Amino acid sequence: FQSFQNVGEQNNFVFLSKKIEPSSVLETAPLSDGLKKELAWIKFSGPTFTESYCWPPVAQGYDVVVISHQGKDPLLYIPPVLTLLQLESDYQASPNVGGVSLVLCPGWKKAQLVFDLLKTYRKGCRHLHPMLIILGQNKEAASQVEIRGCDVVVTTPYNFLRLLEHNTWLLCRLCHLVLDEIEVLFSDTTEKVFTILDCYKKASAQTQGNPPRQIIAVGTQWNKHITPLMKDFMNDPYIVITVPEEAAIFGNVQQVVQPCMNSSRISELLKILDFTQRNLQKVLVCTDSVTEVEMIHKALKSNSIVSLKKHKESKCNAKCVLERWRKMHSSGTPAVLVLADDCLQPLGITDATCVIHFSFPSPGVFRQRLQCMADNFCTVVKDSAVDQEHTKAKSVILLTESSSCHAPGILHCLKHMEAEIPEELHVRVSESEENEKFSRPLCASLKTFGICRNRTACPDRHQINLSIDMAQNIADEMIATPDRVTILPLFIVHATNYFGRIVKKQKDQYTVLAKEMSDYFKVPGHRKSVNIMEKSVFYGFREGAICHRVQVIETPAKDEENVCEVTIKYIDEGRTSQVNSDQLLHLPAQFQSLPPQAVEIIVCRVKPIDNEVEWNPKVTDHINHKIKGKLHHAKVVHTLGRTVWVDPMVGVTNLPTMKIWINEYNIRSEILSTGLGTDNPEHITEIQKLCRQMPLLDHAENLEHFTKEDTAGLEEVTNPQDTWIQENSAESHNTSATPPSDDVVQTKEAEDSTVHQQKGCHPQIKWFQDTVTVTLKIQILRAADCKCEFSKEKVVFSAYSEGRLYVADLELYQSIIAEKSTCMIKDTEAVILLAKEKKGAWCKLLKNKNVHVSLDFEHWEESEDEKPFTVG
Repeated sequence: FQSFQNVGEQNNFVFLSKKIEPSSVLETAPLSDGLKKELAWIKFSGPTFTESYCWPPVAQGYDVVVISHQGKDPLLYIPPVLTLLQLESDYQASPNVGGVSLVLCPGWKKAQLVFDLLKTYRKGCRHLHPMLIILGQNKEAASQVEIRGCDVVVTTPYNFLRLLEHNTWLLCRLCHLVLDEIEVLFSDTTEKVFTILDCYKKASAQTQGNPPRQIIAVGTQWNKHITPLMKDFMNDPYIVITVPEEAAIFGNVQQVVQPCMNSSRISELLKILDFTQRNLQKVLVCTDSVTEVEMIHKALKSNSIVSLKKHKESKCNAKCVLERWRKMHSSGTPAVLVLADDCLQPLGITDATCVIHFSFPSPGVFRQRLQCMADNFCTVVKDSAVDQEHTKAKSVILLTESSSCHAPGILHCLKHMEAEIPEELHVRVSESEENEKFSRPLCASLKTFGICRNRTACPDRHQINLSIDMAQNIADEMIATPDRVTILPLFIVHATNYFGRIVKKQKDQYTVLAKEMSDYFKVPGHRKSVNIMEKSVFYGFREGAICHRVQVIETPAKDEENVCEVTIKYIDEGRTSQVNSDQLLHLPAQFQSLPPQAVEIIVCRVKPIDNEVEWNPKVTDHINHKIKGKLHHAKVVHTLGRTVWVDPMVGVTNLPTMKIWINEYNIRSEILSTGLGTDNPEHITEIQKLCRQMPLLDHAENLEHFTKEDTAGLEEVTNPQDTWIQENSAESHNTSATPPSDDVVQTKEAEDSTVHQQKGCHPQIKWFQDTVTVTLKIQILRAADCKCEFSKEKVVFSAYSEGRLYVADLELYQSIIAEKSTCMIKDTEAVILLAKEKKGAWCKLLKNKNVHVSLDFEHWEESEDEKPFTVG
């Protein structure tokens, strides 16, 4: 191996395993003439710095690994791969027997992007037939795919393995394998990627002749699995890395985080230098101020350590310092240079063996400092058994009590470099990052699926902010019977997230209002345009014969013209659009008294297959066509502000002559039937956990309305003659007067049921009974300091879990025998067994409603003639 670095005028950096002559101009790039013309026609501005180094080896058919900030851009490989395919097709007698290229992407969305780019650039290539393959879990889908005559297959690891079950011949024709966003592939689908690589390797060994074989891996970060990829599956690959910290990881730079007090940094520095002095290393001590450069230099001198110094006020110029730096080491004297950050680039040092970060660096400065060791990055492909002697370079950060304010920007970089970081700093930084997001919207993925897979990169909030999430609430009467509400979805965000209205069966207030508005605005004299717009004010807006209430949420900068384009929100539907300001109408006060009717609706317990983070458009389009503007019955399992989580949600048809509703379909089952959705059993639990972690500030004030909204009607018993929603869509077209099945009955909860429980959080409790006992299951992890006090009509349980106190003060509906009642602590729950004073069934557990207490329907055994029980 060889290494080559280039720190140019634009601060570009490149680390190469073998020398490459860059192609920085499109005219001289190693691409086909047709492709160059196509790129020029669309005014392509490249090649970029990274493209200039990675295109040549890719176009020549070599195995290549590229790590760059540009690593998500498919143009790093598409132009040279298309050129290669064009050259190969020119020598093939028939395109049907040629090789196939495979592009593996981390998800359907990236695969779609790559496919669209291939369709765009294929105009410059003859005989190119790309194909996008996204399959569901339905087995017949893979068997029906016809890929004969296809040159490039774009898919994901999950989908390719499904395809391979019915098309094993594909591996024999596979010539070029591209791993797009390699760090994501290896992070999320490690096993599946290596399965594909193993199959590719075996097929290559069995293929007759000498067909071209090439593996290209591109990404933004180094990953530990890239090492076995290069060693076991690649043939002497070219490595192109244009990110200093990623080159440092590949180069086996040892990253050390040394905690110390700010006042003891000099003594720590002397300890580090004592070791480096004995090993004749070339050491840079980097800091961010002239004052500290002088202080460090003086301290080293007083401890008999010969050193150089350089800052912007130094008399000695950069050339002089460099000459002395080289002479010190060549003469057998340890070289130590104390350097201010603003002198790093002018000096351009690349041969240091150790960098000591005396001041805590920003990410940009950290990269600059690492570049100073580039000549000593190890170029041997290391494995887990690498010897310490292969570690040529070392980076030491002095972490003090004043560093934490700068830590968030660099902490993730240090973790990626496998540096040992104090746990308390990691916790503090994570909390700091979340606090910085506190005014952001609540993460959509967290709401929709119960999890956010990359909280660090996600710009949104992952904790409850009462001032935002509870700014508006659903009126009590809208969910007076949460077991069954009527929902009208009007705006479909994606397959499981909609905006719409909760409709009242008797006299729906919005229906009355809409009729009155329509009649009012039919009169031309009533349609008065708005001259001065204000945000948050309600206006009228006509779409044909329909009148809407809208709110201006975004206005452009002031224009000389009176008419401008504004963004409005339909407050009774949830959608937004852009309209001309002169289309907004004054809305009389009588039409503003009814609160906004739009609510956010989330269908629970279903998520995309293959760990995808977004729904495939096919699923969203199917659901949109199926449910938009149609009435549904749903069970509300949780609410937060104006968001309701429902499970199930069923499309219904009313037969007024027979006074019944017929279940047409179950949305969750509809999604599962596409093969592109799968079960998400933890969804509701995760949402409840999120809401249990609500901040306790202004507890009484904020929680009063939260509890009121979220518990309305919770103990109301459903009339046996009312409709009940069935979970199984296979039983659609049956009347809805069927009793509930166990798997659909779920309850809602809030943070606290009463304000007087502020001293501790209330745990979630599920209960069931037989004729002799009542069993309470208290959901609490690794409970400590547990106490359980029994009296004739009361149970008080308290325990600590993960540093938080949980208290449940339960006033029982009927009496128990305290002496025979017990409490047993398990790893994930506490189980309380209450001995009933009188045998028989209790119609409820508590005298007063408690939203944290619900029936455990997995254990409940109810006879057909028993009346329904309340949950708390």
